[in-house]
Amino acid sequence: MSESSNFFDKCYEVARQIPYGRVTSYGAIATYLAAPRSARAVGYAMTASHGKDVPAHRVVNRKGLLTGKHHFDGINLMQQLLENEGIQVKDNQIQNFESVFWDPAKEL
Repeated sequence: MSESSNFFDKCYEVARQIPYGRVTSYGAIATYLAAPRSARAVGYAMTASHGKDVPAHRVVNRKGLLTGKHHFDGINLMQQLLENEGIQVKDNQIQNFESVFWDPAKEL
């Protein structure tokens, strides 16, 4: 297994732990995995996660923006998935971001 696919698998393991109705950030996952400067690599992992039963829609940028939305099928699928979980999204940004943010470093 290559180093990048191993990192991706670790990202998927963390993403699968994000509770329903909560979100985390690429950077929070990277920090939890002891790779704090690898937020972009976490993003690549989420992009490559389709078909792997990973709730990638729950991973957003550090400001709560749906920066990965263009990697989902459909125009607003990422937003729809989040809203189906009770998360409010306006102008591609999660509202009440602090209250729905899940930090794997504190929760796992």
